[in-house]
Amino acid sequence: MDIDSARISRSVEQLRHQGRATLHDRLHRVRLSMGLAVQAGLAAGLAWLAAHELLGNPQPVFAPISAVGTLAVSVGQRTRRTVELIVGVAIGVALGDFLIFLLGTGPWQLGLVVFTAIILTVFAGASVAIVIQAAATAVLIVTLSPSTENLEIPRFIDAFVGGGIALLVTAVLLPLNPLRVLNRAARPALDLLAAQLDVTADGLRERDRARVQEALDRLRDNKDELNTFTEAIEGAKETAMLSPARWHRRDELTHYAEAAEPIDRAMRNSGTLIRRSVTLIEDEEPIPEPMPDAIAHLAESVRLIKHEFAVGEEPEKARERSLRAVSEAGRAYAEGVGFSGSVVIAQVRTTASDLLVASGIEQEEANRLIRQSFGERDQTSGQAEPETAPKPPTAPPVG
Repeated sequence: MDIDSARISRSVEQLRHQGRATLHDRLHRVRLSMGLAVQAGLAAGLAWLAAHELLGNPQPVFAPISAVGTLAVSVGQRTRRTVELIVGVAIGVALGDFLIFLLGTGPWQLGLVVFTAIILTVFAGASVAIVIQAAATAVLIVTLSPSTENLEIPRFIDAFVGGGIALLVTAVLLPLNPLRVLNRAARPALDLLAAQLDVTADGLRERDRARVQEALDRLRDNKDELNTFTEAIEGAKETAMLSPARWHRRDELTHYAEAAEPIDRAMRNSGTLIRRSVTLIEDEEPIPEPMPDAIAHLAESVRLIKHEFAVGEEPEKARERSLRAVSEAGRAYAEGVGFSGSVVIAQVRTTASDLLVASGIEQEEANRLIRQSFGERDQTSGQAEPETAPKPPTAPPVG
């Protein structure tokens, strides 16, 4: 009974933790989408007003649809999306109107129009968005033309107005702060990496294979975090390019954009590090005390990069912590490691190099600092090393 109660208690606590994590994730996604929701609402209202009041369209349905469709696409692609929207509408209008003139309206004419629109746009090498827009516009022209006269021109104008209003809102009327968007988007990816490195360090200290394996599984499931980060970078670059109010942020955004690729590499190399840590525990290889410390320093370096990027500081502390991780890895290697242990040490070096590059250091300089920090050894002050002492082992290569 006591064993069953303990199991039930653990299960209930786990469910509570998962519920809190799920609620936290949902609220975080809501915060990320709040700016987009405000922009979309404003753009839809302005598009309807522009088409109805200024252009005299009594039913400007497609203007707000086009505005929302432009804003709903992945950030960083809205300019291209607007162009694709207008091109797709033009193709659909021309094709639908032409075939209606030749064949009339009906179910088989509708099917033929959609088929022809898709085949022609695909043959012309158009993107998926243009293909879908052309087909959808052709459907609307065929189905609505019998009951609505002169639909073609208003539909095209509405699409143009809606897309233009959407870009106006994002660039001039309500441009988001690109650095704030980036910081919010980068936080989940960097928090995930730091947390799993910490779990790995603790698992190595305790030789707990299950904990390290759990960290590996969690880090592998990082596509959402990385995609959010990448999309945020593209959206921030687009905002800084289109919005005069954000032009002064271009240099900072360039720094962030250049950091995205090495952060992605750091995640992949950390995955290899954690995977070899699992094997290391399974094979009962030696785990020198500095090895978990080196991985913990990597985790702290990731947190410092996140903080220093967020406040706009030069990431000096993050660089120092990365080099400290390499120094501890060098001590662990000198004490003696097995095959998997040497791979873990090499991946500490490689991940530290990625973090240094993400902080703004050139790759060659980062490699030089890594080699220098790895080669440092604690020696007694003022005493020469005896000639008969064994030579330190050759350091594994920097990845």
